[in-house]
Amino acid sequence: MNAAKPDARAAAIEILGRVLRENMRLDHALETSRELAGLEPRDRAFARLLVATVLRRLGQIDALLAGFLERPIPPRAGAVQDALRIGAAQLLFLQTPPHAAVATSVELASRTGHPGMKGLVNAVLRRVTREGGDILAQQDAARLNTPDWLWQSWAAAYGEDNARAVALAHLAEAPLDFSVKADAEAWAQKLDAKKLPTGSLRRAPGGAIEELPGFAEGAWWVQDAAAALPAKLLGPVAGEIVADLCAAPGGKTAQLAAAGARIIAIDRALERLRRVADNLARLHLSAECVAADAETWRPPEKLRFILLDAPCTATGAIRRNPDVPRGKRAEDVTRLAVTQARMLRAAIDMLAPGGTLIYCVCSLQQEEGPFQIKQLLAQGAPVVRRPIDAAEIGGLGQCITPDGDLRTLPCHLADEGGLDGFFACRLVRRP
Repeated sequence: MNAAKPDARAAAIEILGRVLRENMRLDHALETSRELAGLEPRDRAFARLLVATVLRRLGQIDALLAGFLERPIPPRAGAVQDALRIGAAQLLFLQTPPHAAVATSVELASRTGHPGMKGLVNAVLRRVTREGGDILAQQDAARLNTPDWLWQSWAAAYGEDNARAVALAHLAEAPLDFSVKADAEAWAQKLDAKKLPTGSLRRAPGGAIEELPGFAEGAWWVQDAAAALPAKLLGPVAGEIVADLCAAPGGKTAQLAAAGARIIAIDRALERLRRVADNLARLHLSAECVAADAETWRPPEKLRFILLDAPCTATGAIRRNPDVPRGKRAEDVTRLAVTQARMLRAAIDMLAPGGTLIYCVCSLQQEEGPFQIKQLLAQGAPVVRRPIDAAEIGGLGQCITPDGDLRTLPCHLADEGGLDGFFACRLVRRP
């Protein structure tokens, strides 16, 4: 990238390249972007919007651009491909004036070291301006923007109609959800938010989190409404010791601490654990934060309450992480399922007779959720399932499986803005 004044579109080019060609997580690419760091807040927000829009609509955008190119853009000119994607995203989805979208993308081709391709970028985006809307209307957005392996797995697990509803839910920016320490009704008014049946507060996305009422005094934390459900399934925990395994980013730790539990927050990533501690400090909550591998760590004595939010593919959180379909593969499901099975066994080993274990993942993949529990019970693990009642999750009966587990889909609560996809099972250790 040639040295130039920081620019939102240039930042988007840098971030897209790192996500799509270096397989970097989007959150890490955003945190470490040199271009993004030099921008004013409004421009940073626009750069993030550009990147998120391209990632959400990548299948549609690439299919449309391919029809306007005589031959594919060579890999060495990947930044030019991204300039086309950014231009198309602005023209097709962000209502950017055509002259601005085209001109800035042409300039980006030059800034990325490919001035000889400026004419190509100009010609292609002018065709997008003229013909793109009609083509867009004929596209199957749900199918094009979902990789085959994900579509097939969701269709097999939930049926074609639900798979399509899930895929369409991923195309919209997720709302902003909050968990509050107390007085949800009052904070709903202050935050211009709505209280959901589950108890979480929800408002439209956008704006600086740090500038919202209650942030400085630690009255609430951002947490998707579905992510707030598993910790509730432990029941009353005031005064109890609870191990939160794989605790980062800390939303569930905060929930349990706010409920009066004595928390041991375990995570092997020291930097992520520091963030948990920082967030707890802002919230005026406390926990014992331990940097350790949950597979090998053991408490001094068996515990009555354990929450295991296991590492997973995060296919349930695509609304908030639109890079997931581009960075994950089917083999990642298999690899992580092995880790999850080991962690489940380790958690059971920490559990006292009669104790409760909540196993959860923010994944839509069967191998990471119900198949784990089926395999565990079939192998004779010393636990039994304790079914979840709809009353425990705000009456959302559609989110309870026939086995009594929690299963939220992004298309659930569609009229209110949807939910992240979560699976949770409650297990009790036999005497």
